[in-house]
Amino acid sequence: MEKKRIFLSSPTMHGEEQKFIKEAFDTNWVAPLGPNVDAFEKEMAEYTGCGYAAALSAGTAAIHLAVKLAGVKEGDRVFCSSLTFSASCNPICYEKAIPVFIDSEEDTWNMDPKALEKAFEKYPDTKAVICVHLYGTPAKIDEIQEICHRHGAVLIEDAAESLASTFKGQMTGTFGDFGIYSFNGNKIITTSGGGMLVSKDEEVVAKARFLSTQARDAARWYQHSQIGYNYRMSNIIAGVGRGQLLHLEEHKAKKKAIYQQYKEAFADIEEISMNPMNPDGDANNWLSGMVLAKGCKVTPYQIMDALAEENIESRPVWKPMHLQPVFADCDFITLKEEGSVGEDIFNRGLCLPSDIKNTPEDMELIITTIRRLFGK
Repeated sequence: MEKKRIFLSSPTMHGEEQKFIKEAFDTNWVAPLGPNVDAFEKEMAEYTGCGYAAALSAGTAAIHLAVKLAGVKEGDRVFCSSLTFSASCNPICYEKAIPVFIDSEEDTWNMDPKALEKAFEKYPDTKAVICVHLYGTPAKIDEIQEICHRHGAVLIEDAAESLASTFKGQMTGTFGDFGIYSFNGNKIITTSGGGMLVSKDEEVVAKARFLSTQARDAARWYQHSQIGYNYRMSNIIAGVGRGQLLHLEEHKAKKKAIYQQYKEAFADIEEISMNPMNPDGDANNWLSGMVLAKGCKVTPYQIMDALAEENIESRPVWKPMHLQPVFADCDFITLKEEGSVGEDIFNRGLCLPSDIKNTPEDMELIITTIRRLFGK
């Protein structure tokens, strides 16, 4: 008999999504744009306090437009968190700009403000900074924001993983000149795919909407004065997002409970630590991460293999971008004399199943499987 599949983080639907989708079908608004798109943008702006929002086809599209709107041109440098998914930095290369990767700090696993300062000393003319809130844990975003302002750099806040997380009571994604969110299938809420660009600058968001609809000029005929993109969200998936948004706080509470259960379950195993929290923030705990002590005889891959034997999904921590073959020629700024914080986390860490549909029995199986490897 095949064992039940336990996922890392799968979509959770509730039913309200169907109501908004049905409205789209009933009114024949199935193409990009429409009432659901307008309402989803407004509801996200109200929930996050971001000001204005443009619903797009992906979080990557939002980062790309943010990079363009930041004025980044061919040959410009852009600083980016190294410990992240490639979507955070690929748009830099779309514009033929040059990524420079910044190491993490151990307190939150996010961009190290001191390493960022060091980067500006080396490259003072850098145009923009892309800071990621990894796995939903807020970065030291106030320090990073101040550094960017002081150096005249545009701050792009990659909150793809951190929707509903706050820092000092303010939503992540609303500190930067631009913020971006992702609604990919594994995120805390999903539209199956999709993303959003946000800003307190209404003109900037209007420009994003213009560029994302093929940059069509205001003329009776089809006229284009600049290159545009087909990046707009469809009215159907915006309806899914509206239904999901109603349950965002519920999803966050369940994610936090999963993290806490893991933390308590492994508290007696000295070799195990959970991914650190920012004491000035409130994380959404999108994914619960584990890191093993240096010299631990159990490896992350042994844990992942043991879980896989039980048909349980887990995965490694993101491999840092400065270690990726495609970015081998890019500079990397760290405070470490040897290695880096990001590389160390990658070597010793893994992401645990964080699906909010996990039953008590599912969680018990995950935990006992891991504890068994440590003789517990």
